[in-house]
Amino acid sequence: MQRVKLDEIDQLILRELLADGRMTNVELARRVGISAPPCLRRVRALEEAGFITGYHAEVNTKLLGYQVTVFAMVSLRSQAESDLINFERRVAQWPIVRECHMLNGEIDFILKCVARDLSEFQSFLTEHLTAAPNVASVKTSLTIRTSKSRPGVEIAVDDDGNEDISPATA
Repeated sequence: MQRVKLDEIDQLILRELLADGRMTNVELARRVGISAPPCLRRVRALEEAGFITGYHAEVNTKLLGYQVTVFAMVSLRSQAESDLINFERRVAQWPIVRECHMLNGEIDFILKCVARDLSEFQSFLTEHLTAAPNVASVKTSLTIRTSKSRPGVEIAVDDDGNEDISPATA
């Protein structure tokens, strides 16, 4: 993976956009201490290099009627690459699944599922997930509450003002 050196201004831009992706370029430039035109050039360069992959609204799922979040730990019968890919493709088609991570260990995948209620999740579980080809077992854990949910990663500056960060597209 190619390593790209980001300077302190680039890191500050990323940190500020993680905190508030809706701010204007003028406000972003003010916060990081440069003028607007070079700030916009830097943001575009960060986008082109793959550091910034999108901008999203953070929504209140409860107000939208989604009351249930469940983590499903999925074990497959076969871990052949083609079977893993086929499972990931199937998961991509399920709107109830908001995140899918392949794991190392006895569980093959963990899925974050968000549903309106337990009945909706149970229908998904029995009609889709456990019925999917190659699924050997599914263990679920219902969340009680979420005390922390932060997008992205922490952008920290090291002692010399620089940090090596790998672009997502490299």
